[in-house]
Amino acid sequence: MAKANTRAIELNPDRLLPAEPSRRAVARRLYRQVEKLPIISPHGHTDPAWFSGNRPFENPAELLVIPDHYLIRMLYSQGVSLDALGIARQDGRTADIDMREVWRCFARHYHLFLGTPSFLWLESTFSEVFGFEYRLGADTADEYYDRIADALAMDDFRPRALLDRFGIELIATTEGATDELQHHRSLQGSPWAERVITTFRPDDVVDPDQEDFRANVQRLGELTGEDSSDWAGYLNALRSRREAFKRLGATATDHGHPTARTADLPPDECKRLFRSCLQGSAGAAERERFRAQMLTEMAAMSLDDGLVMQLHAGVWRNHNRSLFAAYGRDRGGDIPTRSGFVEELKPLLDRFGNEPALTLILFTLDESTYSRELAPLAGHYPTLLLGPPWWFHDSPEGMLRYRQRITETAGFYNTAGFNDDTRAFLSIPARHDVARRMDAHFLATLVCDHRIKEEDAADLAGELAYGLARRAYRLGQ
Repeated sequence: MAKANTRAIELNPDRLLPAEPSRRAVARRLYRQVEKLPIISPHGHTDPAWFSGNRPFENPAELLVIPDHYLIRMLYSQGVSLDALGIARQDGRTADIDMREVWRCFARHYHLFLGTPSFLWLESTFSEVFGFEYRLGADTADEYYDRIADALAMDDFRPRALLDRFGIELIATTEGATDELQHHRSLQGSPWAERVITTFRPDDVVDPDQEDFRANVQRLGELTGEDSSDWAGYLNALRSRREAFKRLGATATDHGHPTARTADLPPDECKRLFRSCLQGSAGAAERERFRAQMLTEMAAMSLDDGLVMQLHAGVWRNHNRSLFAAYGRDRGGDIPTRSGFVEELKPLLDRFGNEPALTLILFTLDESTYSRELAPLAGHYPTLLLGPPWWFHDSPEGMLRYRQRITETAGFYNTAGFNDDTRAFLSIPARHDVARRMDAHFLATLVCDHRIKEEDAADLAGELAYGLARRAYRLGQ
């Protein structure tokens, strides 16, 4: 049981910078140069309805707790039920629980996050967005709830106002191939259309392991007027949807595959695999071959239409079978797995690896591949860039490990800058701030070791915070 808590929130201005004085002094100077740069958020999962409708957020629990699977998984690990957190079940039912009670439950368990990146993000949010000077806990839960709820009712806390306040120059949401994109369409003709863009995520129509795969492929055909039950018509339908996303500002696609395996199969084999997947007769190996082929097909389409391609591999999604059956996806039950890239990407790279017009950004949850596979690949192939440390490794230590393991081989300019990849909108400034501090930390070490000059480090800090992401995602082109 956590103790009653009235401890102060203390955001030390030198937090996450090196403890050694000379390195800290350099890191402090580097950080100050990038601290106020605009935020580019080129990949994430915030709700586009927030920005199209610009309505006030409903309440603290539905804004800060329920969408954040980092919080959900920790609370669940300590015996808190998803019903107690107001999470809807697969059938749409939600436990009869007041949102204030959800918040109180979160507050009673807030101590669980000590030492985690979530704690850093939350403390920054509570202090810098809402002005709290003391920590959330069981004894402060109601005051927090009331003050945050009162703030959310104000115009200054509506979604578009917060984009301005946070200095978010651009934010990309992520929608599935069969999404009708009504929220992005409603932004067209306004300045917000250039600041809130979509990203094409075709997993729902290229992954036969998805429970609604066949229905999604049929819907794909209905949306495009193509015969999506035919291999050629299916590919044309995907091209059509990509173009629809591009018209609404998309500059990238995103692919969340279990592995990075690719294939380059003859047309007849592609047709056979597609038919087996649609009929539900494909075995596990065939389904994996189909996903592998579809990554290569998506690369071919990206070379044609210019969309940047992102691949997030190395995760067993929905590992907790009973939780998935009851509550569906994105409930914190995803677990990192071993993954490979050298052999797995070979078929795709044999076709497209030397094409500078194609950009493929790689993400993994298997850190062991950083120095062994990813850095050498990105340090050679013009097509490849490395995405930032992702998900479980979006943390101070994870960021340092990433830089230490990839920089000697891939350098800095074969990386894609930082993206927050989050559903938790209010945490975006804190996430980018952590990344900027940790890059200043790493660069200061190179300066103090006399490996680079401080003026070079200053240039790099700006690139890592802003410039690399704009170029990697072809923003403003």
